[in-house]
Amino acid sequence: MTNNDILKKLRVALSLKNTDIITILKLVDFNITESELGAFFRAEDHPNFKPCGDQLLRNFLNGLIIYKRGPALDKVQPVKKILR
Repeated sequence: MTNNDILKKLRVALSLKNTDIITILKLVDFNITESELGAFFRAEDHPNFKPCGDQLLRNFLNGLIIYKRGPALDKVQPVKKILR
């Protein structure tokens, strides 16, 4: 199974649109255009097909964690205590 297949299956399983995937990638400071993203979902014999690299899939999975769970607790700004 290729990275393209994994990305496609996650997109379908989670009912994600291209804009959702772009938003998820932006959560981990990974910028991609909608046309670049569309190339990953093309058939392998299509002239505009592009293989999905490990870095993109890794960043998507890391962004998906933030998208679903929220930011890591160690990265959240501490809340000042109102009552002492």
